[in-house]
Amino acid sequence: PDHPTTTYTRHGGFLHNADTFDAPFFNISPREALAMDPQQRLLLETSWHLLENAHIDPTTLKGTPTGVYTGVSSQDYLSRLPQVPEGFEGYATTGGLSSVVSGRVAYTYGFEGPAVTLDTACSASLVAMHMAGQALRQGECTLALAGGVTVFSTPTAFVEFSRQRGLAPDGRCKPFAAAADGTSFSEGVGLVLLERLSDARRNGHQILAVIRGSAVNQDGASNGLTAPSEVAQERVIRQALAQARLAPDQVDAVEAHGTGTTLGDPIEAQALIAAYGRERPADRPLLLGSIKSNIGHTHAAAGVASVIKMVLALRHGLLPATINIDEPSPHIDWDTGGLRLLTETVDWPETGRPRRAGVSSFGISGTNAHLILEQAPVPEPQEEQAGAPGPETVRLSGRPAAQSAGAGSEAGVLPWVLSAHSPRALRGQAEALARRIAVEPGWSAAEVGWSLVATRARLDHRAVVVGGDRSELAEGLRALAAGEGHPAVVCRDATAATGGWRVFLFGGQGSQCVGMGAGLYERFPVFAAAFDEVCGLLDPHLEHPLREVVLHGRPEPGLLDHTTYTQAGLFALQVGLVRLLDACGVRPDAVIGHSVGEVAAAYTAGVFSLADACRLVAARATLLGRLPSGGAMTAIEATAEELAADLARYGGEVAVAALNTPTSTVVSGPAEPVSRIGAAWRERGRRIKELTVSHAFHSPLMEPALADFAEAIGGLAYHRPRTVLISNVTGEPAGEEIAGADYWVQHIRRPVRFHPAVAQAAPRTGVFVELGADAVLLPAVQHTLDALAGDRASEEPRRPLLVPTLSRTRPEAEELAHALARLHTVSPVDWRPWFTADPAPHTVDLPGYAFQRERYWLPDAVPDPAPEAVGGAEARFWSAVEEEDLPALAATLRIGEEDGRRPSLGALLPVLSGWYRERREQSAVDSWRYRIGWQPLAEPGGSGAGDWLLVEPAEGAGDWPAACERALSAAGGRVRRLVVAQDAERLELTAVLRASADEDAAPEGVLSLLPLDERRYAPGSAVSTGLTATLTLLQALVDAGLDAPLWCATRGAVAVGEEAAPPSSVQAQVWGLGRVAALEHPLTWGGLLDLPESPGELAPERLLAALPRLVTDAAPTSRHSHPGRRRGHRRPHRA
Repeated sequence: PDHPTTTYTRHGGFLHNADTFDAPFFNISPREALAMDPQQRLLLETSWHLLENAHIDPTTLKGTPTGVYTGVSSQDYLSRLPQVPEGFEGYATTGGLSSVVSGRVAYTYGFEGPAVTLDTACSASLVAMHMAGQALRQGECTLALAGGVTVFSTPTAFVEFSRQRGLAPDGRCKPFAAAADGTSFSEGVGLVLLERLSDARRNGHQILAVIRGSAVNQDGASNGLTAPSEVAQERVIRQALAQARLAPDQVDAVEAHGTGTTLGDPIEAQALIAAYGRERPADRPLLLGSIKSNIGHTHAAAGVASVIKMVLALRHGLLPATINIDEPSPHIDWDTGGLRLLTETVDWPETGRPRRAGVSSFGISGTNAHLILEQAPVPEPQEEQAGAPGPETVRLSGRPAAQSAGAGSEAGVLPWVLSAHSPRALRGQAEALARRIAVEPGWSAAEVGWSLVATRARLDHRAVVVGGDRSELAEGLRALAAGEGHPAVVCRDATAATGGWRVFLFGGQGSQCVGMGAGLYERFPVFAAAFDEVCGLLDPHLEHPLREVVLHGRPEPGLLDHTTYTQAGLFALQVGLVRLLDACGVRPDAVIGHSVGEVAAAYTAGVFSLADACRLVAARATLLGRLPSGGAMTAIEATAEELAADLARYGGEVAVAALNTPTSTVVSGPAEPVSRIGAAWRERGRRIKELTVSHAFHSPLMEPALADFAEAIGGLAYHRPRTVLISNVTGEPAGEEIAGADYWVQHIRRPVRFHPAVAQAAPRTGVFVELGADAVLLPAVQHTLDALAGDRASEEPRRPLLVPTLSRTRPEAEELAHALARLHTVSPVDWRPWFTADPAPHTVDLPGYAFQRERYWLPDAVPDPAPEAVGGAEARFWSAVEEEDLPALAATLRIGEEDGRRPSLGALLPVLSGWYRERREQSAVDSWRYRIGWQPLAEPGGSGAGDWLLVEPAEGAGDWPAACERALSAAGGRVRRLVVAQDAERLELTAVLRASADEDAAPEGVLSLLPLDERRYAPGSAVSTGLTATLTLLQALVDAGLDAPLWCATRGAVAVGEEAAPPSSVQAQVWGLGRVAALEHPLTWGGLLDLPESPGELAPERLLAALPRLVTDAAPTSRHSHPGRRRGHRRPHRA
């Protein structure tokens, strides 16, 4: 202790991973993460786990009045550095400020309640809980995160307490023991989530314990700044009891501050005796313990550690032992004081009332806190069954609880939905869950599935494990953790397009089968309700009940294949699917129907109400069903143009009924000519398929029904589509024309232009979803997409997902689960409606998020060697000059009073003193002066391999796109080019970027040439089109979630070398934008490049020297002879 900068103990409780952090998860750049105090990083990760442990999706609290109260007392991370390292300027402020400890948590999660960081040293986290409780009572917040954190980045605390001889040499804290010889310092972080009791009950949150009362006070003018005050401690306890409206004997135990010091422990014990012990029955002493014997003194986190311990003790009915006790301290009155030290674990005494415990925490500065905890109330029956919080929970079950799948049942096929910030973390999530369920045999598959859906965030990388029982789901989970394929695991299709429209496809006749929808009808009440509603509207127009015909094939076999019941049944099924998908949050951006399927599409798009849609279906189905049977339909491998001559020979008897694919056309009409046309094309080597139909639909044979049909639907109410509907009749998006009876009359007679409709939607589509009894339309869609890809052979083909909702190859619920799972990997699906049990399954304590931590720790900086010590005589000389002390200066120079040089020295001294002061001031000013310069980059600087997205303007880029493409391709990378129009909208560009992303071959970066467009954005505007387009691109990249840094290339936007000003002030605007973008979107922004004078001067190695530095280098230039990066350099003033 007597040796400076040393400590006599080598022991403490340290967090071995305090230097690690999952920065990308919180959208924090590596540079900022390095500058952040590790205590901020620990709180961010711990707060996420806290909310997960409370069964709350952290993302749902954005914009809510949630408060953050954190205690912190040590912030020495950046104090290790004599100055802010180069490149970290600006980050050090937020990285080291104590206010940001709580503020960053609130900012990251979007909390809008109070965010308070406080420092009362050892009592900080308990004071934070006290303040949070007050804020909740006063309505300043509805939820509050409260606690504290301590990380010792330097040994200063150990050195200081060694000087005070306050540390236990063996690193063991011995509270209230005879052998107590000091405390033991530890690191730690702890948080609790607080809510008003009434709110917690209403929201269905699990209540772990109740804060019955709390108080905070100060020692005041006691017997020493750091010495504890018995009087103040007794007073704060009595204040807490009064606030809790409790008598001392109504508290069973106290978790003491108990640091293990010979001074503090006896004082604290005496205060406890005075406040609690003297008024207690002799057979019920106050049970005393301290967690510091187990984990040491965690400083600002000590109070919350004590609270967590006592909450667990309350819940389990056990009081843990205080260890490291040889015997109770002889300086404490154990016999008559009403205290008992817990030297062994004991059962919590039964008293006939709720268990209660006090918790004390005292700060070295004199701030004391005491809190009284009470056992959680017994939940009401409805509380026990509560699932995820919030009234927004969608409940689809209309059955009585006794008929629903119970909380513990397997309930048929189920999804286990996982998500993470990265593919690696997703595997980590699966691994953690697999380990947990292996040791939790009592958890049912439904409980695990519901907990994943109701209490976990939906992050960017998603996977779904689908199975019928726990063992099947667990097997799929292990495969996902190992990165292996498995039939039960649905991951994102890396070959499919991302973003774009979700298009619903509604099939026509041909897919029907008895029992279609029966599995969904039994499993999902929302489907059953919709199906029954349609049947109720159609049955008055039918001879037999539609539900019996469709679901059970009654009363006559084969009745469903009659066109009347086929059309009605398909419509009922499709409406049920629309309603079920809508309940799961799956809604279309566009719809396409095939023949009668366009009626369901039009209903979905809002063209008419369900009642009017049913009237139209009933009229169409019955009138066409009454037509004489006969006629034929044949699909021929030929285009409509190729078939035109054959059709003309029959004088209009045979017509084109459907254009299903670019090479498949259906002809319809009387049987004999249709058969002849088919035979002729078979002889030419073309494939034909005779369709099984009752009538020759979309042919002249339909015309006898048209007048009656027009009359039947004339009085319906029609509306313009609210959702894009691509018409069967035109193959184009429908407008006003569809909102009238004439359109639907033509619809019966005109050919189905399905292939043109798909081609119209394909460029904007990310997924086609077929709603029907089987995947009938998707093969035709695939053929059309293949043809479109062939037409764009020079471009990389986009591949929308093709998803059937039902298939005859497996049970309906299982097929729908896989369909929703595939959709979920592209865009999140609401899975809560899948769990139809009422009440919902019990939520279980899933493992917390599997953070993917990496090391972020600024190296300890060794100060520059100090200059040689100025000798004593030289120091005295300059001191005398500065102070204009002539006698001292003369003595230093050995000039006596009678020396003739002394008067001259006196005359010179003011001038010399002024010069010296000016030089010192100028030196200080020089240390503040910087200039922007260019630091050369080594060549080639990196491989540059990988995919790049090259974004170029429609005008103004000249030959630069081709030059950049050649340079980027030189290292073997693949370059995809995207041309952006001047008037490109943010939403449109976002959709295009999502669609172009490829997960397995994600671009390493995005190089934008948009700044080269120097045209004015608008007449009279000083802003360039290149600037506005760059802003739009940046916003679209952020919206699209494209995980690739954006680099923007300019030409002549910065001054290099001896240039006084940048050659292009217009393009210089983009460099201003870049400075802001780098701060606001550090993970999306890569940097800026200034290109050479002409494309011919762009050497690949120069470009590659700059681009790979995606994080550490901010603004390279490849202009002039060598590439360089922009940096600040000291620039002393020159007179």
